[in-house]
Amino acid sequence: MANEMMEHILLTRKKLRKETVETVLSQFDGELLDLNFENQRRKYKKMLANPFQFYRGSAFLFYYDATQVPFVYHTPDDKPTWLQGDLHFENFGAYKNKEGDIVYNTNDFDEGYLGSYLYDVYRMAVSIALYSEELGYSEEDQTNLLIVYLQAYYKQLVSFVDRDELPGSLTFQEYNTTGPVQKVLQGLPEREVNAVLDAVTTVESGERKFQETEGLKHLTGDEQQELENAWPEYIASLAPDNKQRDGFYRIKDVVKKLGAGTGSIGLLRYYILIDGHRDGDGGDLVLEAKEARTPAPNHFFPYDELFSDEVINQGKRVITAQKAMQYLEDPYLGYFSIGNHDFYVRENSPYDEAVDPNDLMEAENMESTVEVMGKVTAKAHARADEFHFDHESEEEIVKAIGPEYNGFISQLVTASLQYKKQVHEDYQIFTEWCAKRFDLQTK
Repeated sequence: MANEMMEHILLTRKKLRKETVETVLSQFDGELLDLNFENQRRKYKKMLANPFQFYRGSAFLFYYDATQVPFVYHTPDDKPTWLQGDLHFENFGAYKNKEGDIVYNTNDFDEGYLGSYLYDVYRMAVSIALYSEELGYSEEDQTNLLIVYLQAYYKQLVSFVDRDELPGSLTFQEYNTTGPVQKVLQGLPEREVNAVLDAVTTVESGERKFQETEGLKHLTGDEQQELENAWPEYIASLAPDNKQRDGFYRIKDVVKKLGAGTGSIGLLRYYILIDGHRDGDGGDLVLEAKEARTPAPNHFFPYDELFSDEVINQGKRVITAQKAMQYLEDPYLGYFSIGNHDFYVRENSPYDEAVDPNDLMEAENMESTVEVMGKVTAKAHARADEFHFDHESEEEIVKAIGPEYNGFISQLVTASLQYKKQVHEDYQIFTEWCAKRFDLQTK
């Protein structure tokens, strides 16, 4: 009798979770992002690759769950920090900052928002467990990697609090990194400055144009005109110290970028060729304009007052988050709107590279990588208080953790490994749902 009762309870739990997963995904992708059936299908096809990719594409489900976890190390609601919002293993990479230095940092600020630091740290920790599991690491190894990441995060914050280092100027470059991260940083300076131009454009009769491929399609005349009409708003949004000469931002050609990303599938994305540094095709630049929607954390955190006296432009929110969390950020950051679609703009840089998974198969390399990621997370959170806050984020976070450092580590490790298992269960529900609703199968 007891066994029958337990079986009934487990079946009920599974049914309720199945309804939750399907409802949350349908609500976010179908209602809030307004993705049509085909775009949902394209997004879910990528998410079916493995549990980690499912986790990447289901940030809304994560926040639905995470905001119900009774963590005891949150900062106060009135002392938030800027969150990257979708922090996971593949949202770190190397790039060239506006002073020409090759640095390693967080990237992709589409979900940038305000809230407790703990949500970034928790989301990242779960991703470390999932990602390392995909590479064949045991749960014991995963536990060790989580400890390395969390210790690096905390110790870097303490270094900022003690003023041993300054979050506003610290960067992670070849000289202060090791392992796979250092390898990426060493290799990028050798990359050709015109690598992006050569990959996606061609010169015909002295004029550079985009090559039209399966993933790049030219705009219709009306679409081109709408973008041209909105372009002065982008130029006006640029930081004054980044403004270039008249004519620098003249549009030479535009294409739609199709099928990129995972969580952003179905959102508009343009590659925009501008005149750049000098006349002719030699100084041309490729900018990327990406549609920005209300971020997943916004539906769970009450911080709309950040832009209290204006209608929130989601493109502005994204670049504000990036400026808050990065040092010497992309000089081409700006935003514009076309109708009710908000966009942010950045350079499509040839100096943009993540760590090669093949370099992470050895434990020492994996440990050194997550250690740098922990330090980078701490730097991003500590630096971000320069925007809009009258408190020091690093001080508030260290205060929230308090003397219970070991308890903080223990709770995050336990919660992350438990949620990793939840992701696996949700992934199974997801695969069954995709097969039935979208006629999609796992590979």
